[in-house]
Amino acid sequence: MAEPVRISFLGGLGEIGRNCACLEASGQIVVVDCGLMFPDPDMLGVDLVLPDLSYLKENADRIAGLVLTHGHEDHTGALAFALEDLSLDVYGSSLTIALAKQRVSEAGLSSKANWVTVRDGELRRIGPFDVEFIPVTHSVPQGFALAFHTSQGIILHSGDFKIDLEPVDGRFMDLERIGALANSEGVRLLLSDSTNADEEGHTDSEASLQGTFQRLFATHQGKRIIATSFASHIHRLQQLVDAAIANGRLVATLGRSMTKNIALARRLGVLHIPDSALIDIEEVEELEPGRVFVLSTGSQGEPMSALALLAAGEGKWLHLGERDTVVMSAHPVPGNEWAVSKVIDGLCRLGVEVVYGEEAKVHVSGHASEEELKLMLQIARPEFFIPIHGEYRHLVAHSRLAKRMGVDEDHVFVCEDGDVVELTDTGLARVGEVSAAYLYVDGLTSEVGHGVIRDRKTLAEEGVLVLVCSIDTATGDVLASPQLVTRGWADNTQLEELSSDVHRLVVTSSSKAMSDGGFDHEVFRRDVRSSLSKLLMDKLHRRPMIVPVIVTA
Repeated sequence: MAEPVRISFLGGLGEIGRNCACLEASGQIVVVDCGLMFPDPDMLGVDLVLPDLSYLKENADRIAGLVLTHGHEDHTGALAFALEDLSLDVYGSSLTIALAKQRVSEAGLSSKANWVTVRDGELRRIGPFDVEFIPVTHSVPQGFALAFHTSQGIILHSGDFKIDLEPVDGRFMDLERIGALANSEGVRLLLSDSTNADEEGHTDSEASLQGTFQRLFATHQGKRIIATSFASHIHRLQQLVDAAIANGRLVATLGRSMTKNIALARRLGVLHIPDSALIDIEEVEELEPGRVFVLSTGSQGEPMSALALLAAGEGKWLHLGERDTVVMSAHPVPGNEWAVSKVIDGLCRLGVEVVYGEEAKVHVSGHASEEELKLMLQIARPEFFIPIHGEYRHLVAHSRLAKRMGVDEDHVFVCEDGDVVELTDTGLARVGEVSAAYLYVDGLTSEVGHGVIRDRKTLAEEGVLVLVCSIDTATGDVLASPQLVTRGWADNTQLEELSSDVHRLVVTSSSKAMSDGGFDHEVFRRDVRSSLSKLLMDKLHRRPMIVPVIVTA
């Protein structure tokens, strides 16, 4: 009997983001990715959402290494939070390591990681596994699929990918190597990107945007052009810059991450901009609009991003108007649609021409669509299959594709965050669960619980009611009429009609709170809160947050 291999999913299955999984054998763990997620609109006050890192912290002594598939923040962004409690060997391509290290360094934690750069096709022994780094094409350069050579055969993790036959940098996805693995040892289990599993056809090549950008610059001569995209989308930035320079424009950057990532990518040789074409953002307002091109952060409508400030008329270096065109070269990540729409609306109010959306054709996805996913399944020919990276509908759509491509129905597993599966000589089976709850980041505080978010929703939707009670705690007598102070109520006169009911339930709760040892404050608060909540729901159909305050005599 060969030793089993266990896989635990800490995030990324059922949402876009928080990608993190653990492969375990021989008592050792290899972690794949450690990403964050943008908050949904109902996650009030939350800045970021992380995987539940408690499983990693509880098993810190068993972690042999962490492997990053590529440099996007939904795969690397939680690493700084993990390194607060862990010291890790971190593996990835040169660009992936540089992007991750940049964020970790900002948190002052770079020394907690041993950074290991790997090359295309390299085979590394990490803990109990030989890990092979297979090139894939995606919307950020130097992405990898991972082939884990294990006691249970090859486990192939696709990373994020699309099959781009015209990659901007000439680096092709190594389908030949995946086919060779399938033809020799065979792929026992395939874990594959599902983001576009419900999109028909093929995803367009990144290079298909080149003509669009050339036409955009040619037809907007005399106007200043500002473009926004993900700062890690180096191929997109390269094509925008090439089109700008070809049309006689100078290039400036706006926003910290854009400026830092462009400098980093130029230093690594994956982005090519001549020094003569670069200007400082401070110089832009002094130049003719038709000579300027600005690359800005803010493609996801982040409230304090450079583009959001420009849309609000609060930009430090630029003030936008009718002479400007803004190109939104990115689709909103699920959950960010409202924020992006707000930025576009603000730009339009300033008289800016905004180029965005499907019809503008200024964005292509970095993820494989149906036909590419089917080709991956055909080349890899896995014995078992688990769709990863996507909302639940994407996982289900991908599972159906796998069955259509010949994977046995009982060999296809649609898993969710927290699921644990085990691969043994007899097959693949679910064997348990690990904690995979959302970990909310609010400002500098990372452990904001579900209770806090629930309270914020109540405050936003129903308001707050403070009940001030004057009580003689020696006798339990209510000494004065209870006072009600509200925030977030449209009409306080409704409460005046309930004053006698409120007084009566305060008297009842005070009586219940009296015991042999005196007045029990906690019993009173619990009972009066429950009674008042029921009263307000019955009479006013409101359920505010209730805060009892006891003034003792």
